[in-house]
Amino acid sequence: MPPRMSVPSLTLSPMKEEIPGGLSVLLRIQHGVFSRKQALQTGFTVNAIGARLRRGTWQVIYPGVYTTTTTSPLSRKARLWAALLYAGRGAVLSHQTAAQLHGFADQQVNVIHLTIPAERRVTQPPGIRIHRSARVFVAAMPHEDPPRTRIEDTVLDLTDAADTFDEACGWVTRAVTGGLASEARLLAAISARSKLRWRAELSELIAAAAAGDHSVLEYRFTRDVERPHGLPEPDRQVPFSGPGGRRGRRDRVYSKYGVIVELDGRLGHRGDNVSKDHARDRAAAVNGKQSLRYGWHEVRYETCDTAVELAKVLRNRGWEGSPRPCSLYCRVQYDFPS
Repeated sequence: MPPRMSVPSLTLSPMKEEIPGGLSVLLRIQHGVFSRKQALQTGFTVNAIGARLRRGTWQVIYPGVYTTTTTSPLSRKARLWAALLYAGRGAVLSHQTAAQLHGFADQQVNVIHLTIPAERRVTQPPGIRIHRSARVFVAAMPHEDPPRTRIEDTVLDLTDAADTFDEACGWVTRAVTGGLASEARLLAAISARSKLRWRAELSELIAAAAAGDHSVLEYRFTRDVERPHGLPEPDRQVPFSGPGGRRGRRDRVYSKYGVIVELDGRLGHRGDNVSKDHARDRAAAVNGKQSLRYGWHEVRYETCDTAVELAKVLRNRGWEGSPRPCSLYCRVQYDFPS
């Protein structure tokens, strides 16, 4: 677990002072924080800075980064600006922090991630995670408040740092299906990088997300169940209206055959009852019904069994094709001999 960011508790200072115009402008832009270098550039002397720190008129956030805000906790943006000022030249917010600012992170993390130019070295204090990149100036959005990496570069940074390909899938699908990153911009960003994990898989994933795959599970269903077994191509994310006017989307609809597939990717909700519900749904479909529901276990670990089951349902409802085995040992060749 990364360390939580520690920000000094601020108390009311008994003294108030006029802030010179140059520093006052910076305080407005940077949400109340500034660096030692900026204070010197706006007319303060080393002795004047030291006196204000001793009196408590200014308080230290990080070494060389101060605030005049002494009556309330620092805002989130102020903390982000303080981290950027501490990291210095060329620093931009990146990875999970940039994803939060762009709006496609599923939760806020306390550690602040930022990237600096590759040739620089900066000591990493508690609460800050520093990355280094030769592309930081190309990837930066320096005029944003606060500065951060572009959406497509943020996505690729996160996929490159992901522990698993499923985690990488999650970042891509959230950005694309949320309308924040386009297929063209992401593919262009991939081409601009000389080193990138899962390059081929990411290109395929981006195309799938742009076509309507809204989750990692949907992508895996297309990649591992449908296409390698030669199943017909369904419509994806089809709108529907349920009882009482409830609206939603069907994950997969084989319209010609009246078959619907729902994909349940809730990793933390796979108790015995849920497993039994899935089994009942699939058993009903094999007997001529139209609804199938699959979860992580069926899609990831029972791909061939799932393909056979879906093929049988489609055949029952009029599909005249035949599935193909995905490998020498695929179950399809036994259930659908050529």
